[in-house]
Amino acid sequence: MADHIRVERDDAVLRITLDRPDRLNAAPPAMFDEIRAALHDLDGARAVLFSGAGRAFCSGADIAGVDGTLDPAAALTYHYNPTLAAIADLSVPVISAVRGPAAGIGCSLALAADFCVAADDAYFLQAFVNIGLVPDGGASWMLPRLIGRARATRMMLLGERVPAATALEWGMIHTVTDGAALDDEALALARRLAAGPTIALGLMRRNLAFALDHEYAATMAREAAAQRTARDTADAVEGGMAFLGKRPPVFRGA
Repeated sequence: MADHIRVERDDAVLRITLDRPDRLNAAPPAMFDEIRAALHDLDGARAVLFSGAGRAFCSGADIAGVDGTLDPAAALTYHYNPTLAAIADLSVPVISAVRGPAAGIGCSLALAADFCVAADDAYFLQAFVNIGLVPDGGASWMLPRLIGRARATRMMLLGERVPAATALEWGMIHTVTDGAALDDEALALARRLAAGPTIALGLMRRNLAFALDHEYAATMAREAAAQRTARDTADAVEGGMAFLGKRPPVFRGA
């Protein structure tokens, strides 16, 4: 049973809500263990949507909230990092809906999504410098690739908040919306993706991650292999038939 998150199904969308609103959804290691467990068996879900209860997405890690004895490196190695790696390896699209702070490990979780939809009051923060620590949860890898070295350096070494509007301008997130519309807009995007050719979408997100660390030729070879896999799916057959028939495709995720 999950104590720190809520897990719900909305048709083909798996909705995971960080559920510690009294702590601005500060994340103890157990929360990330629960997220990883929820992702272990998608049971037919074709998209995943992360959000936070209350007025925050996630204010960061809460290691001391357990018993105050867990070493931060151990918490990252055995709890937070495996969950972020599991998200990266998912075979379905991932969306995050962010209001209020997405700080520290919460920032890493929000930006681990393929699409980050932010409310106009959202902000992204790497404040580790203010307490003599270093960014973690893959932030040092992720941020330079999203926004470039100069902006990532500014964000991490100065520990400044990045408001949603700036994050959009920098290319860090997908879109900004009015806070009242955040949940509906994020869910609509999740449903749209869940209605897509799931196998092809999963191959796309993995190819994108591969391409960040591999040369052009290796990436083209991987694309060719992925194309072979995608072409053998029922959704590819449906897509071709729909194109020839001049009608919208009805993908089944297979």
